[in-house]
Amino acid sequence: MITSDHIKQCIAASLPCEWIQVEGEDGRHFSAVIVSEQFRGKSMVQQHQLVYRALQDKMKQEVHALSMKTLTPEQWEEYKQAGQ
Repeated sequence: MITSDHIKQCIAASLPCEWIQVEGEDGRHFSAVIVSEQFRGKSMVQQHQLVYRALQDKMKQEVHALSMKTLTPEQWEEYKQAGQ
């Protein structure tokens, strides 16, 4: 069974991130907040594709669902200040 820590490690190994939080206890459904400079200038779809690439085959076999919020460092600061 895949863990949220393993998902976090896979993302961090492939995508330079300032912050990653992954939650999910059932081993199949996860939610993540990912902050990366790599997201700058990209659409939300392009940002999510970067994360999916980092997870590769895990998205096809082990992970049933991954809900994610992808943010640039500036968006992350605004998000935190808004109390999200």
